Amino acid sequence: MAIIETINSAINSFVWGVPMLVLLVGAGILLTCRTCGVQFRKFGYAMKNTAGKIFKKGEAKEGEITPFQAMSTALAGTVGTGNIAGVTTALTLGGPGSMFWLWITALIGMATKYSEVLLAVKFRERNKDGDWVGGPMYYIKNGLGKNWKWLGAIFCIFAALAAFGIGNAVQVGNITSSINTVITSFSPDFAGQKMVNSVLGIILVILTAIVLFGGIKRLGAVTEKLVPFMAVIYIVACLVVVVYYAKTLPAVFASIFEGAFSPSGVTGGAVGSVILVITWGVKRGVFSNEAGLGSAPMAHASTSETDCVKQGLYGIFEVFVDTIVICTLSGLTVLCAWKGGALDLNIGHEGTTALNAQALGSVFTQKGGALIIAVGLALFAYSTVLGWALYGTRCCEFLFGVKAIRPYQVLFLVVIFVGATMKLDLAWAIADTLNGLMAIPNLIALFALSGVVVKETKRHFSEVPSKK
Repeated sequence: MAIIETINSAINSFVWGVPMLVLLVGAGILLTCRTCGVQFRKFGYAMKNTAGKIFKKGEAKEGEITPFQAMSTALAGTVGTGNIAGVTTALTLGGPGSMFWLWITALIGMATKYSEVLLAVKFRERNKDGDWVGGPMYYIKNGLGKNWKWLGAIFCIFAALAAFGIGNAVQVGNITSSINTVITSFSPDFAGQKMVNSVLGIILVILTAIVLFGGIKRLGAVTEKLVPFMAVIYIVACLVVVVYYAKTLPAVFASIFEGAFSPSGVTGGAVGSVILVITWGVKRGVFSNEAGLGSAPMAHASTSETDCVKQGLYGIFEVFVDTIVICTLSGLTVLCAWKGGALDLNIGHEGTTALNAQALGSVFTQKGGALIIAVGLALFAYSTVLGWALYGTRCCEFLFGVKAIRPYQVLFLVVIFVGATMKLDLAWAIADTLNGLMAIPNLIALFALSGVVVKETKRHFSEVPSKK
């Protein structure tokens, strides 16, 4: 076991180290330049054709879901515990300045996610059941040619395995942990955690099975309701705290911008270097919005939208909501409470959701803060399970065909129960490594097919003069 941990640690240090982060950001910069900053030039157009159509009822044929449902499914897999615990970790290990670099990563990542989604719709195909399937493995096979199918297979192996960990067991473990935290906050002497975990595991297995076995249309119908609901609850709670500490906002933003370039001026030397601040900001930004990893395009490929650029706009909206909105509010909630004297940020020590709960608790009471975080984490984590259930299924289907879908889904359900009842520290570490390894085949395809992204973008915005 120790040998496995050592090997995984060595691989993980590369996968999530500076070289890979530079590669991920580099892809975003390249795509931003080649599309002439489409995420900035056409931001208003993107919001109008994504957020502006949220309440517009869409229709989809059999084997398809509406564009908004496709985005909701992708967002379900993207918005997870990283939006709460991940941001707090960046703040405590990288200081307030890490928020600045998280924003930069998101702005660049919009172009990456836009390109991934565009290519997924451009090179998708129908499977034997008549469903649209797509993602990195398909734009590698159909875009780069069948001689590159092996690269798509490598992506699928990493993604299908990662789905069991980072998209399943780890998320379920966070759900049970957060609910147990609430229970113990109301009843400190409670000793039935194992029983609670088992019951929660069974409930989650049943709920997931109902959605998963209902096919892509049921998954889309659930996520389009779950994602806005969970986002609104958490966003409103964070806004209340930020408004409550509104007087601290000038000091908070000053610490963010000063800490981005001179961390010692804010932290007193606890962080140590600008490189460390940048690394934590970029790392948590990429981990949160998953731009470049290749996961979300698999959901977007199921859309009824036929124009790949129109669906690509949802990639821009997705990163905006995940990182610019939700992650920013998570960070501001903690920083405002810190500047307001309600908590100790404890720079240099890894943060947990306890800081988020403490920040919310300073306004909503301690038990109220714990309850909000528990509900937020539970909804965020469960939505991630649903999103990654689709990703793992699509990857397994690419590798072994339609006949392998049901066995994979059953195994996925078994892992949910395991994740609810066992400690999975090593599983988390290995899944984190696999999650990062997914990015390598995807990034190769993005670099190679960037010309297609440029061509399709120019085609779309030249067809109707009013789009210019």
